[in-house]
Amino acid sequence: MGRTSDGRERLLAAAARLLGQRPYNAIGVAEICAEAGVQKGSFYYYFESKQALALAVVDAHWEIQGAQWAQILSAPVGIRERLQNLFTLTAEVQTDSLRDTGAITGCLFGNLALEMRGQDEVIRDRLQVIFEEQLDLIEAALTQAVQAGDLAPSLVPARDTARALVAQLEGLVLFAKVFNDPAQLDRLWITSLNILGTTGAAPVTPATPEVGTPAS
Repeated sequence: MGRTSDGRERLLAAAARLLGQRPYNAIGVAEICAEAGVQKGSFYYYFESKQALALAVVDAHWEIQGAQWAQILSAPVGIRERLQNLFTLTAEVQTDSLRDTGAITGCLFGNLALEMRGQDEVIRDRLQVIFEEQLDLIEAALTQAVQAGDLAPSLVPARDTARALVAQLEGLVLFAKVFNDPAQLDRLWITSLNILGTTGAAPVTPATPEVGTPAS
């Protein structure tokens, strides 16, 4: 049965690695177990299905990434610096994946959302909740910035601006994956300024928080 004390964690880590390399539908339970060093018969002690494991991977990923986003977007600095730090974190994750695996893995949520459309409503619905939570975090930061006078009021609702920022972040991460080039993310800053309807130089040395290890 393997080491029951850490079998679940090893399955989660193995599934996360494999999902960074190949589509969900191309990965089988046997392969995940082999990657984790857990006997296949023990898999169902921890998870009732591959879908259940995928949902656990998604939740574990968002637990780390969500904490990082919350810390960055609530920091006591200007909205431009907060967004720049968020984009820097995103670029660092993709650069790390290129260094460690030789390939840009992209965004776990975006990858699964594209693959699961029309195939698995349970996973799709969970991803939708996570994307809405991302919008919540950015919308709150934008609203606070307007109230503090750090950002000019706009006729565009803060929710729509947050949606545009998340959409361009996801889109450029996809470009980085397609071209296997994290430099595609260099465009995040200038395009975000256009979305915000403002100008300004990016911070020279943006700080990123020490909250776990971002998965992708």
